[in-house]
Amino acid sequence: MKFRKLRDLSVSSLGLGCMGMSEFYGPRDDVDSIAVIHHFLDLGGNFIDTADMYGPFTNEELVGRAIAGRRDQVILATKFGNERFADGTRRINGSPEYVAKACNDSLKRLNVDYIDLYCQHRVDRSVPIEETWGALKQLVEAGKVRHLGISEASSETIRRANAVHPITALQTEWSLWTRDVEANGILATVKELGIGFVPYSPLGRGFLTGAITSIDDLSADDARRTHPRFKGDNFSQNLNIVAAVKDMADRKGITPAQLALAWLLAQAENIVPIPGTRKISRLEENLAALDITLEKSDLASLNEIAPIGVTAGDRYADMSSING
Repeated sequence: MKFRKLRDLSVSSLGLGCMGMSEFYGPRDDVDSIAVIHHFLDLGGNFIDTADMYGPFTNEELVGRAIAGRRDQVILATKFGNERFADGTRRINGSPEYVAKACNDSLKRLNVDYIDLYCQHRVDRSVPIEETWGALKQLVEAGKVRHLGISEASSETIRRANAVHPITALQTEWSLWTRDVEANGILATVKELGIGFVPYSPLGRGFLTGAITSIDDLSADDARRTHPRFKGDNFSQNLNIVAAVKDMADRKGITPAQLALAWLLAQAENIVPIPGTRKISRLEENLAALDITLEKSDLASLNEIAPIGVTAGDRYADMSSING
């Protein structure tokens, strides 16, 4: 296994995103999911990502069961801030009181004494970021959390939070079909401040694997059916991107997923994607991307295939919580 650093936190060069094991991407199978987590650890991976809202709450419990007895092998990341309720509603909450409660609840569900990387999932615009991060800093001082992260934050918010306590990692969507951070100043900001970057959905929510060729490939309860990029003409246009990526991957003798991950890994040494999967075969396929080296000509070709802004449709149906 190869390793990289998110600031001063050493993690496997690819992490394992666990969200889809419990919700959003069709039926769950905890037995298979735990087997994937165990295999990831057996292969030397250590960076596991979850969040309290996944499930809700059940994904942290799943991860907690999977890492029982193996805590010393794991760099554990979880998130707070997307507060979900029994009636299905949710709100973004960054109040100091909620920060403390959410952390304690996550520690119980995960059955651990500390969290390696605790991340603010979304920015609460009704609470000054300094107040949220003041509460997070107290968690670090109490030993409940070792490193802090933030997700989908603007450059200004990143700077303000980092001034309260150093940010170890920014977690934001980034892939060949989501390149916003390269154009809106966020990538430049984290580079300037020495913050690591954890791209989520590095395979475009599975689209870049080439396995999704029709909306009927997704189960009826799959959340991707509600995403603009998976609807109507957007879906058809985006298939053209995937076809071009697949054609290049075929010429290189690798899979589209491996090409997409290798592209991200080639952007900088402090970038650690967290692709998710519920299949051991896909896990092994993703990890094999670590051994792929792309030449400058390859990167130039991919820039032509998937330039910034080429993807049709917004990332979410409601973009109001992005880049807070």
